[in-house]
Amino acid sequence: MRALLATIGSRGEVQPVVALARRLKELAQEVRVCAPPDFATWIEELGIPVSPLGPPMRPAPGSATWDLSTPEGRRRAAKDAVAAQFATLPEAAEGCDVLLATGTVMVAARSAAEMVGIDYLHAHYCPATLASAHHPPAPWPGWPQHDTGTNDQLWQRETQRWNDTWASPLNEHRTTAGLAPVENVRSHVVTDRPWLAADPALGPWPDAADRTVFQTGAWMLPDQRSLPDELESFLAAGAAPVHFGLGSMPAPGHDLGQVLTTAARALGRRTIITAGWAGLTAADSDSECLVIGETNHQALFERVAAVVHHGGAGTTTTAARAGTPQVLIPQVYDQHYWAERVDHLGIGVAHPPGMPSADSLTAALDKATTSAVTTRARALAPAIRTDGTTVAARHLIAGGR
Repeated sequence: MRALLATIGSRGEVQPVVALARRLKELAQEVRVCAPPDFATWIEELGIPVSPLGPPMRPAPGSATWDLSTPEGRRRAAKDAVAAQFATLPEAAEGCDVLLATGTVMVAARSAAEMVGIDYLHAHYCPATLASAHHPPAPWPGWPQHDTGTNDQLWQRETQRWNDTWASPLNEHRTTAGLAPVENVRSHVVTDRPWLAADPALGPWPDAADRTVFQTGAWMLPDQRSLPDELESFLAAGAAPVHFGLGSMPAPGHDLGQVLTTAARALGRRTIITAGWAGLTAADSDSECLVIGETNHQALFERVAAVVHHGGAGTTTTAARAGTPQVLIPQVYDQHYWAERVDHLGIGVAHPPGMPSADSLTAALDKATTSAVTTRARALAPAIRTDGTTVAARHLIAGGR
């Protein structure tokens, strides 16, 4: 079997795709990946062929970015995303048997599969991004949130939003390619049996009797890297610290480093800050705080007292698997769902909406590091499955339906 796996997004969207690609290769299948150019070198170093898709997700300093806060900016972003997919995916899919796309932005992947004449599958990483009467839609980054209403009503508005955003650019390209126009974009993209690449204990599909969603488990990329010597020395020099990081989230617009270190100090905790795309820094020179770059979170999270993060699916799952309490500071999209789940399961704390103050983060961190929360986090850890990519790969090889 020859598969094309495609996504547009930051590390949180790309790394699961790479994890599945690695597992397919281990099962002697041919696979290639389409992903933003930011990740091309990394993917190639893992021995996986890659075709860059769209513009960089992390623009160079001073370069223009999409303004998702305005209707015109959102229309431009949608038009550019669809054009990039039509320009790249059909050629990348030539000779493949199946195209599997992930995430909300990949609205033209099914069209590319149609153009080449191959099977198409679609996967999401969070239950809240797939329609269900049990939860509201995840809010889109930059887009206004839906008004109040029942979950069914909110999902009807979500369907209309998909059409308003994507139908015009999608159907313009489909017409040029000789394909019939699409009336319901969300249904067309997601298909009548989407895949859910989320851990069943952490993010279960809410309707156990619903067989239209195939839940594989999370697609986690095993990380065998050793921790840097400086980090090892810091960990060994005192009590378990608190780890802070916002992953690929942009800079928050205020001195979050000061907030982070102040909150930790108030509780007598040392701190590790991962700079990430936000460029987080320590408030001042302090032997009780270490700022690091990208590292092995699977190894690090097992050795810290708590993980404070933005609430991405991958970071949430990694912390849960490590058995470490979490404080989630959700900002956009599925992060709100993961914050609610962590809080509901009692394995951490959901910080109130918005960026934290020193006082609010101190309170959340104090609650998250109680013995009760720590005990529940450790108890849940063995239930977090590690076979998500195996389940997905074997199902894909078997036909994918």
